[in-house]
Amino acid sequence: MRILPIVTALLVVAALYGLIFERDRIIEFSAGLSAPSAPESTDETPPAQAQEVVAIPEEAPERTAVSVRAVVLQSEAIEDGVLLRGRTEADRKIDVRAETGGLVVSAPLPKGTAVTQGQLLCRLEEGTRSAQRAEALARLAQARASLPSAEAALPEAAARVAEAEARLEEARINDNAARELVQDGFATETRVAATKAAVSSAEAALTAAKSGVAAAQAGLEAAQASISSAEAAVALVEKDIERLDIKAPFSGMLESDTAELGSLMQPGSLCGTVIALDPIRLVGFVPEANVDKIAVGAMAGAELINGQQVVGTVTFLSRSADENTRTFRTEITVPNPDLAIRDGQTIEIGIAGDGQQAHLVPQSSLTLDNEGNIGVRTVLEQEGGPVAHFMPVTVLRDTVDGVYVGGLPEEVALITVGQEYVGEGTPVAPTYGELSQ
Repeated sequence: MRILPIVTALLVVAALYGLIFERDRIIEFSAGLSAPSAPESTDETPPAQAQEVVAIPEEAPERTAVSVRAVVLQSEAIEDGVLLRGRTEADRKIDVRAETGGLVVSAPLPKGTAVTQGQLLCRLEEGTRSAQRAEALARLAQARASLPSAEAALPEAAARVAEAEARLEEARINDNAARELVQDGFATETRVAATKAAVSSAEAALTAAKSGVAAAQAGLEAAQASISSAEAAVALVEKDIERLDIKAPFSGMLESDTAELGSLMQPGSLCGTVIALDPIRLVGFVPEANVDKIAVGAMAGAELINGQQVVGTVTFLSRSADENTRTFRTEITVPNPDLAIRDGQTIEIGIAGDGQQAHLVPQSSLTLDNEGNIGVRTVLEQEGGPVAHFMPVTVLRDTVDGVYVGGLPEEVALITVGQEYVGEGTPVAPTYGELSQ
């Protein structure tokens, strides 16, 4: 067994132990050996002549400035846009349904067919509606025929009232004359009684004549009511016949086949679905934090999943948030004359905002402070020389040329190289240059 390697290892361990754990004691021991011995003091030395020991403060070591590269940046105005993810939506979409019942007697139109407003989609069998219309027209003619006799009865009744009033006036005159003659002794009581009876009879005749006028007026109104009822019946039948032809309410595309020939349709049965894609709507949902950045009429652009790009304007911004997502529906109208954009496609929407001041900085210049806040390090000129200074920023937009950030003053000296090797207040020796993109 070799003893020398073991002894050597023990000596090395002892030396390392002394250097690491007993370093202070070794330094003090070495200083004691190298210090000159002080002269022994005697009792004969007067106290006043004793040497005083004065502590001399050590000068603080000078901090060396760190060389960094910097660039002076000016703020610029950028559009403060809002990015959304949404979908396309047809401008108009409707399920065309039957308003009456009957068998379909028209050939079906295939889905994908372009239709124009008012074009026939489904036609229903007429059935007995022609007979119902003829009956309604006959009743209308009968009602109109009874109107002249009702109108003629009213003047005749009025004439009878005038005649009765004249006879009543005559009877009253005769009665007054008979009363005066009786008082003078030239007429008998019998004559007075006869004239009084004549007045009563004339009054009764006038009452009957007035009743005849009321009856004639009621007959005229009944005739007019019969005409109105007959006209309503005719209009009802004709409207029902008109509903047999189911037409497109607007121009667009058929999204489904129309009803099959021979199928029985009831009120509410589906004839076909029509959609209008020009213009088309782009629908997105804006978070409540960004809703104030958008206004109706703002310019907006979108990119479809196939790479197609379109431009339009904001035509609607909801005033009520969704109860579940707390987002606001926004709609953008985009022309689609060639119908290349379909209903329900996924899109990326960008809506232009009012704009704000920002700085374009390299992405590599972004750093974090001790608390985890994102920001940049800048050169701060002080009386003792420039030092590094951390400034928090807000990332607004990421581009291929860099990152637009907000929260900086209008002019700032940005450290682009060496920012990771300096801390807050570290002296720096900046070398200014231009920002390389």
